[in-house]
Amino acid sequence: MNRLQLEITAAQAGQRLDRILSAAQPDLSRAALQKAIQSGHCTVDDQIETKPAAKVKTGQVVVLLLPEVSGRLEPEDGELEVLWQDEHLVVCNKPAGLTVHPCPSCPEQTLVQRLLARFPQLGKIEGQRPGIVHRLDKDTSGLLVVALTETDRLSLSQAFAERQVHKEYLALVAGLAPLNGQCLEPVGRHPTAKVKMAVVPENRGGRHAHTEWRRLWHSEDSSVSLLAVRIHTGRTHQIRVHMAHLGYPLLGDKLYAPKTVQAMAPRQMLHAWRLTFTHPVSNEAMNFACPPPQDMPDAALKANLRMQRLVITGNPGSGKSALTAHLGQMGVPVISADAIVADLYAPGGAGSLWIGRLHGGSLLEADGAVNRKALLAAMQQDAVLRRDVEQAVHALTRQAIEDFWLRMEAAGAPLAAAEIPLYFESGWQQCFSPPPLTVGVSCPLPSRTTRTVETRGWNKEKMAALEAWQWPEERKMAACDMVIKNDKDLHHLQDEAARLLERLRTHDRKKRQEQSQLLNFIWV
Repeated sequence: MNRLQLEITAAQAGQRLDRILSAAQPDLSRAALQKAIQSGHCTVDDQIETKPAAKVKTGQVVVLLLPEVSGRLEPEDGELEVLWQDEHLVVCNKPAGLTVHPCPSCPEQTLVQRLLARFPQLGKIEGQRPGIVHRLDKDTSGLLVVALTETDRLSLSQAFAERQVHKEYLALVAGLAPLNGQCLEPVGRHPTAKVKMAVVPENRGGRHAHTEWRRLWHSEDSSVSLLAVRIHTGRTHQIRVHMAHLGYPLLGDKLYAPKTVQAMAPRQMLHAWRLTFTHPVSNEAMNFACPPPQDMPDAALKANLRMQRLVITGNPGSGKSALTAHLGQMGVPVISADAIVADLYAPGGAGSLWIGRLHGGSLLEADGAVNRKALLAAMQQDAVLRRDVEQAVHALTRQAIEDFWLRMEAAGAPLAAAEIPLYFESGWQQCFSPPPLTVGVSCPLPSRTTRTVETRGWNKEKMAALEAWQWPEERKMAACDMVIKNDKDLHHLQDEAARLLERLRTHDRKKRQEQSQLLNFIWV
């Protein structure tokens, strides 16, 4: 057993047990140390401690016992995709989640042991890394070349050292990376987190590192980019560190990405897809390419196909509220800008508190709510007041709608609709990302005027004033992605809502199919 003993100092008191041990044993991952503690291999003052988060005290003696890695490697069965083999070397496609060679935190179930089962001649090479001339992180998938003899291992190792081997990776990163770029920042051990690397000046231990990329694809909302990344040096975690440093962390990267980006994929989205080198004996040019596992295109597709945002708009009396209500009855999450404004204008609402400071408070009811009739009259007479009220109320309304869409997307809704009468007039076409589809509800002006008079109690003068503040219906409908004519009864509009929902589902299926085909083309 490997034995580690230390006495807790005053500076270490109060810290987590696993953090203290990680600092003392930087070669072991935090996860491996936590597993060892939970398995009963750690004592504190001669008492077994199984809680990694236990807080230590000054003067306590901590002992950690770890089983020694066997000097003899045993072959193990397991998945092994071989792309090329001869008596000198093997090129394989390493799956994500598989460690390349044994180490204290992972003494078994590694790629090397699977190779031994398939190529027993590797057993003639000494050490725990027989034939290994380069590595991939555990959760990175892709191409790996392995030498089958010591002579070939030395030859290939020299080729890597002299940078005669060309490696290219596929990386899914957060954000819109430039079409082409490079990073030359030195990489070294992180100054405080021992399991991490970082951009570190060369005078503090950083080593020269060179990464370059070209962008192959990006999602419609520019939230994710697919990069082909070439590394000219082979520093630990080089691509992950460089891309995170530049502001484009890898999706799913548990070490270097923010939590929101970590949650976008089940692992770090990095795959070694191209490998070029010269055969150590025949001098033949060896070129290999390998598409990524399905989790990578799945993550790209998921990032690109966000929840469908829908805006329902139209002029006064067109029936947009009725259409929105029908969609809500069919299970679509809906929100209304008018309802948001009603809350803002209610007693104690953000809008009523602000408007109450105007005109000496004459625009409020006795209970503190906005007097809409008085506000409308004042806005008709004062263009500056109208502009200021609209800007303030629109900003609050727009944020509430954005928050609604984000909540619905987080809840897994495929579609969510917002009724926004002044969507175009407010200039919101460029405000939301991803941009929503717009559905206009059209109805002849005489019918709309009759409806507002009968159902809302408006007079013709009020209708004319509100109509004048909006785009002409013809212009508004021309700006919409889809238009629904509402010149009949409510049953007809309900049928139109059902047809709209089916059109949206068909649109979504077609979009998913097109994006899947595009991504499959890129991978190949």
